[in-house]
Amino acid sequence: MAPLSRQRNQAYFMNGLGHGQDQDERIEQQVRADRLHQLFRQSFAAIFGSYLAAAMLCWLCWDRLDQPIMLVWLAALGVSSLLRILMFMEWFRCPNSERLPARWERRYWITLVLSAGIWGGGAFALIPTDDRLSQVLVMLFTVGMSVAAVSCYSAYRYMTVVSISLVLMPCTVWLLLQPSSMQVGVAIAVLVFSTFVFSATRKLSDALEKAFRLTRQMERAHSISTRAAQTDELTGLMNRRAFFERAQALYAQCRHHQQPLCALMLDMDHFKQINDTYGHQAGHQAGDQVLRQIGAVISTSFRQADVYGRLGGEEFAVLLPNTSLETARAIAEQLIASIAGMAAEPVKGLSASLGVASTHPGQQDLHGLMNTADKALYRAKALGRNQVAVAE
Repeated sequence: MAPLSRQRNQAYFMNGLGHGQDQDERIEQQVRADRLHQLFRQSFAAIFGSYLAAAMLCWLCWDRLDQPIMLVWLAALGVSSLLRILMFMEWFRCPNSERLPARWERRYWITLVLSAGIWGGGAFALIPTDDRLSQVLVMLFTVGMSVAAVSCYSAYRYMTVVSISLVLMPCTVWLLLQPSSMQVGVAIAVLVFSTFVFSATRKLSDALEKAFRLTRQMERAHSISTRAAQTDELTGLMNRRAFFERAQALYAQCRHHQQPLCALMLDMDHFKQINDTYGHQAGHQAGDQVLRQIGAVISTSFRQADVYGRLGGEEFAVLLPNTSLETARAIAEQLIASIAGMAAEPVKGLSASLGVASTHPGQQDLHGLMNTADKALYRAKALGRNQVAVAE
């Protein structure tokens, strides 16, 4: 590969990466947003599961535990659950553009800590001092809540750890301070279980984050490859295939809305003489430089709604939606003047010919419009070049 080609490829690759550091920061933001979406999707059921577990524990131990405390506990859990439901309803109603981690993570933390604190504090208040069966039942439900937290908050490791600690630790610490070896043994078993759970939460959180990041990196790589497949490497404009794909859609859109559509066909004058003047290698490099400058002129001369690209060699095409033939001709004249005024060192005296055509009622397809503009282009060549010809 020639040195110049390597430089073009390297420049295009760097442009496709979009300043890699900025792209990496953007991926990190996307991963953070993905984690938040995952959290809201998988933890909605935890609100009802948490309250159902508390109600079931109260039902099983209704004659064994302090009933007023159970009623207060259930009421407090009901209030915290309602707050969480309202937060989830607001989340699901707001558009994706407003689901930002900076806005929602703190709110989720507050409601989670409130709910888990009420659950753990209520279980601690209910646990009896002399009923071993009730103690085991309370610990069984707190351990079950801890296991549920792993699946509900797996995208955020510290949320999992904090919620487990708030639910499990009050009763566990109380059991550790009891004189019975069985109670202490149960507490130690719960602590050992918690150690394994905390380790599992780290691995699961890391795996999810890697999966989110890999997905985003694959999307970015696909975007870069798609752009490379649709972009002319030399000029940065759309290549022939991409141009006609976009042009076909634009033609159908203008026809559907009954809007005029103008086509411009541009061809450089005496372009092949560059090789004859400067020699093959130097002429090739000079010709590439001219085409890059033409691409820059075209890309800065048209609207975002316009479609333009390099069809091959020194031939370019532009489509102007919702544009009259008179306006298209004025634009073409300005483009011809801009090309003639380019300082295209080392090439001097550049010029181009341009054909303009507009859709009409009898026209059936895009290719008919392009062929009409192409015929006008050849008429401009025949009339002496460096001018605009409008199709009759």
